[in-house]
Amino acid sequence: MVNLKRGSGGIAVPEKKELSSSAKIVDAGLPNELVLFLSQHTGAPASALVKAGDSVKRGQLVASTQGAVSAAVHAPTSGKVKAVEDRYHPVQGRLCQAIVLEPDGLNELDESVRPRASAVEDITKEDLVALAREIGLVGLGGAAFPTAVKLTPPPNKPIDTYLLNGIECEPYLTADDRIMVEEPHDVVFGFRALMKSAGVKRGIVCIEDNKPEAIEAMREAIKPFGELELAVVPTRYPRGGEKQLIQVVLGREVPPPPGLPLDVGVIVSNVGTAYAMAQAVQKGLPLVERIVTVTGEGVKTPCNFRSLIGTPVSYLIELAGGFSGPVGKVIMGGPMMGVSLKDLNAPIVKGTSGLVVLQRGQIKREKVLPCIKCGRCVEACPMGLLPVWIAACSDSGYLEDAEKYRAMDCIECGCCAYECPSKRPLVQSIKLAKNRITAKRRALAAKK
Repeated sequence: MVNLKRGSGGIAVPEKKELSSSAKIVDAGLPNELVLFLSQHTGAPASALVKAGDSVKRGQLVASTQGAVSAAVHAPTSGKVKAVEDRYHPVQGRLCQAIVLEPDGLNELDESVRPRASAVEDITKEDLVALAREIGLVGLGGAAFPTAVKLTPPPNKPIDTYLLNGIECEPYLTADDRIMVEEPHDVVFGFRALMKSAGVKRGIVCIEDNKPEAIEAMREAIKPFGELELAVVPTRYPRGGEKQLIQVVLGREVPPPPGLPLDVGVIVSNVGTAYAMAQAVQKGLPLVERIVTVTGEGVKTPCNFRSLIGTPVSYLIELAGGFSGPVGKVIMGGPMMGVSLKDLNAPIVKGTSGLVVLQRGQIKREKVLPCIKCGRCVEACPMGLLPVWIAACSDSGYLEDAEKYRAMDCIECGCCAYECPSKRPLVQSIKLAKNRITAKRRALAAKK
């Protein structure tokens, strides 16, 4: 039994998970078009290997990595490349190069898609790391950091614990919950493969206590494996952040940026990432699909879909029964950290965990009032920051002071703005400061 520690900050938010938590995973099928961005991960964009007119098969490599921190892109199904062109990127909010694929409906497999092993013991550590890189595996919790990089920490950073993140603390989202309920043995298989890849002997499956079915399913699935433990974590947003999870489960504090979990001997991966790794080892399938929740009061039938990467948002909403009434907002990700979409023809990407559709009546524009110095934003901050002061420095253009108050440590979880009685846009102000500080650093580096 894992002895949990006290976490800092965080808030209680309406969970809204009951809308889709009992919806079993169903296949989303084949849209008329798939849009595969070359940049749908942290790091350098992939480099296209195909051109308009080329025929491709399911699982075929269509874009290769560029540099150490990058991720390959594969064709989710067979078809013809319509174009390699700029399309609107829903996460980055700008035009980015993408491969546009027209499916042919045949779903022919590429010859490279072949099983690698039926048991974790039957494949080497080196082959597992190579496989994670080959299939374009990234963290599927949202950050989309290339997994192969995580699995190869520097020799001076020994890792003693691997955490499997099944917290899914964002309201509404239930994709990870359903994966653990429906495919617990594959999740455990993938987790053990990731642990072997990184040479880690201790693994802890972490789940919030608002997921009773997933807890029991995973408890049974890990029983045969003495190296695995289960940590049931009290529900509190944003416990799913890797720094917050490490603090609560292990009592270790990750250093400020550029500090990473590996600095305290830990690797954290999402349950969806483990499931994708299992699919790669057992079937040879690259990361060409993922589980996506489509939910919210704004859709008629909230669902959990097994969806091909590159599927248009509009297609998935139609599969969920369409809009239930006047729409106020469609969010990619959860309502706390997700991005509001301006174009529903935009596709899902590797890091898309869900789509939340809110009705028009749920969107309120409240008047921003002066700060009353109540300190609620400080109490709520899971990073121990002073959001009110960072935001004030940002609004006044004092970037050096904003940096001194650790603006770059902000994880943009939204707790401060949620708790603010004056409805001040604290997160937006802090994000602006971070962007300006980053731009300033790049300019200085370019001069050297």
